Parts: sequence; structure tokens; C-alpha cells
Amino acid sequence: MPPTLLVVDDEPQILQVVSGILLDEGFEVLTAPDGETALKLVADASPDLVLLDIALPGMDGLEVLRELKRLYPTLPVIIISAYGSVENAVKATRLGAYDFIEKPPHADNILLTTRNALEMARLFEENRRLRQQAAPSREIIGKSEAVRKLREQLRVVAPTNASVLITGENGTGKELVARALHFLSKRSHRPFVEVNCAAIPEDLIESELFGHEKGAFTGATSRRQGKFDQAHEGTLFLDEIGDMSLRTQAKILRILEEQRFERVGGGRPIQVEVRIVAATNKNLEEEIAKGTFREDLYHRINVIPLAVPPLRERREDIPLLTGHFLKELARENDSPPKSFTLRALEALTAFPWPGNVRELKNFVWRLAILTPDQTIDLADLPGYAAALDTPPGSLEALLLMPTFREARARFEKEFLRRKLAQCDGNVGLAAEKIGLERSHLYRKLKAYGLEVGKEGE
Repeated sequence: MPPTLLVVDDEPQILQVVSGILLDEGFEVLTAPDGETALKLVADASPDLVLLDIALPGMDGLEVLRELKRLYPTLPVIIISAYGSVENAVKATRLGAYDFIEKPPHADNILLTTRNALEMARLFEENRRLRQQAAPSREIIGKSEAVRKLREQLRVVAPTNASVLITGENGTGKELVARALHFLSKRSHRPFVEVNCAAIPEDLIESELFGHEKGAFTGATSRRQGKFDQAHEGTLFLDEIGDMSLRTQAKILRILEEQRFERVGGGRPIQVEVRIVAATNKNLEEEIAKGTFREDLYHRINVIPLAVPPLRERREDIPLLTGHFLKELARENDSPPKSFTLRALEALTAFPWPGNVRELKNFVWRLAILTPDQTIDLADLPGYAAALDTPPGSLEALLLMPTFREARARFEKEFLRRKLAQCDGNVGLAAEKIGLERSHLYRKLKAYGLEVGKEGE
């Protein structure tokens, strides 16, 4: 698909001449007679480059340039003007223009400058993409069966355009999985845009997602692109979607169905094509039953479910994660990495880590910074050494859990595991012995990742 160029000039003859030169070279060309129209076209059509006159009615070219660079900092802009003074050229360059050429524009000059600007933008985008692909933070560390299965699911799901719902406890790495999904996909050269639905105030989330028009509300002094705009042809990651209001959920559902939206304060539909990846630490089926989450939206985003296991269910990954975090910190500080003794690693592996990978990383970094020696021993882990002598279902292990909810879940899992073992894996018999419906027990076993044997009669 050829690049789309926008030519902005109030002289019809200049528009015709410049457009003709560019069309003859195979470019798609849009035109605008003034700055306001130009800004609307950029918002709606997302051109690859703008050729902009300085002397325009209403907003002059330098004002338009300033607004373009604020809203679309990587969009290349070439200034074309009869007022080719050094002062204007310097102003335009300082505001972010790629180049400045004088009227009457010569075909060779226009084409050379345009191709150079487009190549510069291409190289910038390629460099940004390569930096993202090289980022170590996207790596999913682990050799456990749970991580192996997750990687395999990502390999299969990533090349598709299907919506994905990532579930898991706080700190398990849901954002990491979302980024890996994007960079393994065919959209990896396009934007990955993240929205934390829990962190944005209710009265601002629509503006954040859909953007707004100038004057849409107090403080809206100019048009603003929303996250859907920014993620066009890429991936939009809706983190903590379970905290989104029902009103916003309805708008998201409509966009997914129609592939278009309107900005706050606007009346013109804008086409958009994005892949939705959502994440939550809540049980959305329970939220649906409570009336706080829309069932139709749930089915829209839950085309492919991905569950990120808690760290306590992949303990064999803790030594690998610990080594990775130590190397990461050493790389940031340009210093040799520290290491843990075997006994210290055993204590870290035995600890339940209710805050999951995030808690482990923070703890490892804190120890690496505060421990003066290059080797971190068991004595440097106050309180964590107790985990070595606490079997998973013991009272001592439960007392290490920070909240009642986590302690209850830990106890329930261990209780069900032992009862199932006593019944030789027979779910029906275990359900009868502990006084639960078989279907209810079966769901609990699946939820806890416990291996299910015979279902019984």
C-alpha cells in the first residue's frame, strides 16, 4: 500500500501542482485548504507525511506544526512556503519540521525531500520496534510445565487476530504475557498500547480511550487522540478490565462489534482496527453474576483464555527467576551480578510468595542492593528461612500468608489434594466423603490445577 501524503495550502493552484507531482509518483494524496481541516484529516486518515504551508487562514502553519508535533510526535512534516526566510526555517526546525522548501516548489526537490522524510520515519519506526523486540522484560522465564504450556499457547494464539483474556493473580506477569503475545503476532511492527482501567478516574476513562474534541469539556483546549486511535492496526491492552464501569463496557462492546467509535464531544464515526487483549485478577463470571460485568462483553473478549499460574504453582522456576533478576539489576547498574547460596535459594523456593513474581523481583533487588557481599546467604533472609521447615498445609505455612483470603485458598487446595489422594483420585468418592456435589468439587480441582483421576459414578 503506497504512503498517504497530506498537502496543506490555501492556494488551489499550489495544491493542484504539488498533488499532481506526488500522484504521478504513485503516492496517495489528501489535500486541505487550512489548518483546522488538516488536523481533522490527520486524525481521521492517519497520513504518513504532511507538506504544510506557513501562510494559512486561521491557524498559521507554525501553529499547525506545533499541534501536529504535540499530538503525533513521529509524523514527518515538511514546510513549503514562499516566506523562505532563515527565521521561519529555524522556527519550523525547532518545532520539529523535517525540512523547509520554498515556493514555487520544484518537482525534484519535493520528491527528494518527501522520500528522505518517509525513509527517516521508516527507520525511526524500525529502530523503535527492534528496541522493543530486544527488551529483556518481554521474556517469560521458567522451565516448569505450567510455563511451557503457556509459551506453547502463545505460539499458537499470537499469529491470529482473536481477542484474548489473560487471567491471573496480582503480580503473576499478565502484562508480560500481553506484550509477548503482541511481539509474536503479525502486528509486532505496529503499536502496543496499554490502558490500566483501574488507574484512570471514571470521568476521564472515555476521553482516555476514545479521545476528545476541542471544547468537549472544561480543560479540553485541543483535540486529543485516544488509545483506540493510537493502537490502530496494533494491539490495545486493557489491563484490569474487571474494574471498568458498565457504561464504558457498553461503549467498548459497541466498538468491538462495529470497529468504529466517536470521540468525546464529536459526532463523526472513526474507523479503527485493533486487536483487544484484556487482563484481570477477578473472576469475571462471578462479576457477571453480581451484575458488575457485562456477559456479552465477556464473551467478546474471552475468545482465547490464557491463565497465568501463580508462583507457588511453579516453584521450580524461582531459582531461574532469581538469577534473571540479579542479572537484570547488575546490567542496569553496570556492575557484576550477585548470587544466592544453595540454602538461600531453597528458602526462597519454599516461601509461598503471595505477591507472586512481582514480590519476588522486588525482594531480590532489595537484597542485592542492601547485602554488602557478592553472595547472599540464608542469614541475609530474615523471616524467610522459616519457610524451609513449613510443609505446604501446615499451620506455620498458613501463618506466613499475609491475608485471610490467601491462607484460606492455600488450606483449601492442600485439603482437597490430600482428600483426593486418600480416595485414589476418585472425584465422586472424594466428593461424597467431604460433603460436596461432585460437579462443584470437580470445578474446584480444575481451578486449583489439581490433577483429576477417576470421576466415579
